[in-house]
Amino acid sequence: MSLIFPLSELLECVGGHLCDDGDVEMPIHGIASLSDASAHDISFLVNQKYKKTLETTRAGAVLVAASMVDGLVTSARLIVVDDPYLAYARIQQKFYPVRYGQGIRHPSAVIDASAEVADDVDVAAGCVVSAGCSLAAGSVLAAGCVLGEGVVLGEQCVLHAGVTIEAGCILGNRVMVQAGAVIGSDGFGYAWSGQDYVKIPQVGRVVIHDDVEIGANTCIDRGALGDTVIQQGVKLDNLVHIAHNVEVGAYSAFAAQVGVSGSSMIGKGCQLGGQVGVAGHLKVADGCQFAGKTGVISDIEQAGVYSGFPAIPHRQWLRISALLNKLPDIWNSIKGKK
Repeated sequence: MSLIFPLSELLECVGGHLCDDGDVEMPIHGIASLSDASAHDISFLVNQKYKKTLETTRAGAVLVAASMVDGLVTSARLIVVDDPYLAYARIQQKFYPVRYGQGIRHPSAVIDASAEVADDVDVAAGCVVSAGCSLAAGSVLAAGCVLGEGVVLGEQCVLHAGVTIEAGCILGNRVMVQAGAVIGSDGFGYAWSGQDYVKIPQVGRVVIHDDVEIGANTCIDRGALGDTVIQQGVKLDNLVHIAHNVEVGAYSAFAAQVGVSGSSMIGKGCQLGGQVGVAGHLKVADGCQFAGKTGVISDIEQAGVYSGFPAIPHRQWLRISALLNKLPDIWNSIKGKK
C-alpha cells in the first residue's frame, strides 16, 4: 500500500519552511528526481548544475538550501532546509520504512530447540538457527540465512538473503546485513613450517555494535584470539573485507572493495574511498579521509585527507601528480645539458 503524507508532516520531519503561503496540507505521494517527479512528488536540488532541470520539473515541491534560493526559476514550491540531501534521506525513510519482524516462520526453517527467538522475529524459508542462539524482538532473517551456534542478534536486526553469521558472533540493535555477507569466517592465519602452512585456529568473535550496516558479499573475519570489533554506526559498502582482530571506530564509512588487514585499528569518523587498502597492525587516527585506491602502509597519526601509495596528504599528492606529467620534458632538458 502506497503511503501518502500531507506536506505539513514532511516539513516538520525535515525542519523546513516554504517560500510561499500556499497549501501546506497538499498530499505528497513520494519523492523523485527533478526529471521524473510528478505534481504530487517532492524532489530536491543539491548540485548547482541541475538548476536548469529545476526550470522544467513537474515536481510539486523541491527541497533547496537557503543559499541557493535566490534566482531560481521554477513552478514548484520551494522548501528551504539546512541540507537538502539529508532532508531527502529523512523523507525517503518515511515513504520506505524498514519492515521489522512480525513473527512469520516458514515451515522449512530449522530452529534449534535451545535457541531463544522472540515471538515477533521473522524466519524465512531455508534459514538455520543453531543451538544457543538468541534473537531479540523485531529481527528479520530473509531466505537462506545461517546462524552458527551461540549467535546473538539484538533488536530489529535485518539479515537479507543468504547471510551467514558464524558461531559466537554478536550483533547489536538495528544492524542491517545485506545479501551474501559472511560474518565470523576464519581469519587468514597460518604459520610457515618451512615446508607447509600450519593453520592457526581462529577462536575469537566478531562483535558488531548498534546501528551498523554491512554491504552485500562483505566479509568480516573473527579474531584469532580476541575479537574483531565494529563500533556503533559504521557503514560498510559491498565487497569490503575486514580481517581478524581489526577494530573500526564509530561512524566510519568504507566504500566498495576496501580491505583492512589484521589487527589494524581505524579511528572514529573515518571515510575510506573505493579500493583503499590498509596494511596490518596499523593505527589510523580519528577523522581521516582516504581517496580511492589509497594504500595505507604506516600509522596515520593526524586527521586529514590522504591519497596515493603510500598514503600522503592529498594536497602533496596533487602536486606530485602534476609534476609526473612534466617528467619527460624535465628529463629531456637534463639530457640536453650534458
